[in-house]
Amino acid sequence: MFNFGKTEEEIGRLKALEENYAVISFRPDGTILNANENFLNALGYKSNEVVGNHHRMFCDKNYANSQAYKEFWNNLANGISQLDEFERFRKDGSSIWLQASYTPVKNANGKVTSVVKFAQDITESKKVIDAVKKAIELAKTGVFKQTISLSTSNEGVEELKNGVNDLFKIVSTKVDGDLNKISNALTSFQKLDFRHRITGELGEVAVGLNNLADIINDMLVENKSNGLTLDESSNILLVNVDKLNISSNEAAASLEETAAALEQITSNIRNNTENIAKMANYSNNVTSSANHGEKLANETTISMDEINTQVTAINEAISVIDQIAFQTNILSLNAAVEAATAGEAGKGFAVVAQEVRNLASRSAEAAKEIKTIVENATSKANQGKDIANKMIEGYKELNQNIQETINLISDIEMSSKEQLSGIEQINDAVNNLDKQTQQNAQIASQTHDVAVVTDRIAKLVVSNANAKEFIGKNEVKSKSVNLKKSFNI
Repeated sequence: MFNFGKTEEEIGRLKALEENYAVISFRPDGTILNANENFLNALGYKSNEVVGNHHRMFCDKNYANSQAYKEFWNNLANGISQLDEFERFRKDGSSIWLQASYTPVKNANGKVTSVVKFAQDITESKKVIDAVKKAIELAKTGVFKQTISLSTSNEGVEELKNGVNDLFKIVSTKVDGDLNKISNALTSFQKLDFRHRITGELGEVAVGLNNLADIINDMLVENKSNGLTLDESSNILLVNVDKLNISSNEAAASLEETAAALEQITSNIRNNTENIAKMANYSNNVTSSANHGEKLANETTISMDEINTQVTAINEAISVIDQIAFQTNILSLNAAVEAATAGEAGKGFAVVAQEVRNLASRSAEAAKEIKTIVENATSKANQGKDIANKMIEGYKELNQNIQETINLISDIEMSSKEQLSGIEQINDAVNNLDKQTQQNAQIASQTHDVAVVTDRIAKLVVSNANAKEFIGKNEVKSKSVNLKKSFNI
């Protein structure tokens, strides 16, 4: 149809359009030039029945004579394409919907020489969409128990239809297919009439509304019963509050006297506790001093042991000196003998040997005296060590006795603190009880006013319940709470 002057690729594309679309061409004034088989079959014509005729043969007569139709072709002649969904009519007069594009074809000078229309039959889809619209309009009235039965090969439209049908089905199961039943029930509830119930094959929402109505009905019955009970109880409360007021005032006076006595006892116990705490501090100071003395005695013992060590070392040194003096004396004696044998020549050497022997003798005597002194020092050091050890034992015994005394004082202090804590708690409790009793006396007078208000509220609760309509309204009675009329003081 459009193969003139085209390349092979372009011819292939045009052939694909020919096979898949209904194609028709026109002069710029709307006169039909050509139509492919898809178009002719869709509208029920043969080629010789359409070629040379005007496009209006496919249109509604009113539309074909309208200004809009005239502007439609004027725009195409001016090169303006038209793309939309169009209703056209077959040879047998039946309606067909086409999704089409009218495309002006221009020559090299830009003048429109023809108009080509590519179209697809969307009649089935259009009917399904119209059915969906009608179903939605019906659903707006509250009716959801319906099904759209029309079908189309358009997958998107078919999916839309199935989705709407599923929605109607789900909503229908929720509201029994008719929202008007729900609306009627809600209207009744808005008028405070909770006797209305939805009947028939109930959906989930209808069941929920009926359950809600039952709950509200039970609440109203309970409210009225509570109001009647509260009304009766408030009268008894007024009587008892007056007696409570008298009792609270008497209790307050007694507690004031008790609180004063307990305050004095608390003060005495607190002073005793403070004195015991001071004793504990003194005992701790004595313990500290005893520990310090024991520490010094231990240090003395250590010092004595160190002295003994040094004295032992001195003794060893003295022994060495003594031995050296002994050896020196023997050597000087031998030297004197040798000097005597030497005759005149050894006289001078004999004199020196004698002096050395004298010096050795004095060294031995000095070492002996030092040894005696060291032995006395060792004896004194040992005596000091014994005394220090006895002091340590005395300090240990003193510490033990002090610790036992501290333990006794600690026990007394703990007991005194517990006693003080207990009496303070009792004192606080009595003071609090006194305050509370004073408050109770004030509250008792306020409670009378509250009881009056409660009585009014009780009557208001009953009045509000009576203003509504509910099942069992006239049979509601007050609850039996077995209240006594008053209490004895």
